[in-house]
Amino acid sequence: MHKPKKQAALGFIFATLLIDVIGLGIIIPVIPKLIEHLIKGDISDASSYAGWLTAAYAGMQFLFAPLIGNLSDKFGRRPVLLFSLLGFSVDYLFSAFAPTIWWLFVGRIIAGITGASFTTASAYIADISEPEKRAQNFGMIGVAFGVGFIIGPVLGGILGKYDVHYPFIAAAGLAFINAAYGYFILPESLPVENRRPLDLKRANPFGSVIQLKKYKSVIGLAASLFLVYFAAQAVQSVWTFYTMDKFHWNEDWVGYSLGFVGLMVAIVQGGLIRVILPKLGPERSIWVGLLLYAGGLLLFAFASKGWMMFAFLVPYCLGGIAGPAIQGYMSNSVPANEQGELQGSLTSLMSISSIFGPLVMTESFYYFTKPNSLFQFPGAPFVIGALLMLLSALLAVRSFKKNIIPAV
Repeated sequence: MHKPKKQAALGFIFATLLIDVIGLGIIIPVIPKLIEHLIKGDISDASSYAGWLTAAYAGMQFLFAPLIGNLSDKFGRRPVLLFSLLGFSVDYLFSAFAPTIWWLFVGRIIAGITGASFTTASAYIADISEPEKRAQNFGMIGVAFGVGFIIGPVLGGILGKYDVHYPFIAAAGLAFINAAYGYFILPESLPVENRRPLDLKRANPFGSVIQLKKYKSVIGLAASLFLVYFAAQAVQSVWTFYTMDKFHWNEDWVGYSLGFVGLMVAIVQGGLIRVILPKLGPERSIWVGLLLYAGGLLLFAFASKGWMMFAFLVPYCLGGIAGPAIQGYMSNSVPANEQGELQGSLTSLMSISSIFGPLVMTESFYYFTKPNSLFQFPGAPFVIGALLMLLSALLAVRSFKKNIIPAV
């Protein structure tokens, strides 16, 4: 692929990921109201359904992502990427016009099966990047996620004020435009001679998790990282329901708060992390980050005013130094030729946490906000998340003592 074509392809992949994340973010502020409308219930009932919807999507993605990745190695990246974008647009249309809650489940299952756009986009970037530019080009994924998550929820909150269905129609339109743009402009990145036959054994979603057994030195840190992903679901799954229930926020305030989350994540991941990690060192960065996460979650649980949620996002988002520090420490403990396998295993752990984490967090919110609960405590998921973060910190410290491989 010639240099101008490579630049155009990289530009398209960035636009694809950006539109993808905007599409995901745009619907978050209105999901509670849409579910309430479909089940004719209150916000407490809606939270329980939301957990199962997230689990349905994450479960399908866990099962099908390895197969989609293998299909892209056989047929090329372009058709798989376009298929993924069309799957998202179908999901958003199902959600926009769903007459019952079960239509939302059908849409989420379709999106989960086809939704491997990030995986395929990563493979596309690897195909067209020179080795020395690869890390820099992969950084685009993080930038797209940060920018998309600032724009998406804010836009969704504003549109949702007019009609709960508008954000879904907008997200479907964006995904269709993206697919059409890709169909006419995006070149294929994987030459025919580099393709391989489809091997279903390599598409086993549980295989990459089992591979973690090989890395005795990092298995404790892998468990620590899994707990971080699981605990983070307290914010990802419950934030909208909690702020609407406790502080009576409307869709646009939820959107603004999530836009602020995107901004903080972009600042921490894009800039501060490069300053903090070298100064603190890997071990200290991990436990300081985990303590900041735990402290932020406890502050959310006991916040008494809406503005406090914005203030408490600062320590919580600073905790974001922990994840990359754990991954870096693990990466330095594994041979160079097994890095891909390790990253695949970590992605699988993240997927599993996205299946079970939302269920635990939304069900605990539902239990402590329903009228006949033992006592009313909507902050319960944040307390559970804080305890899991503290447990993660203990596992990490224990791993440092046992780990005989130096983390350089």
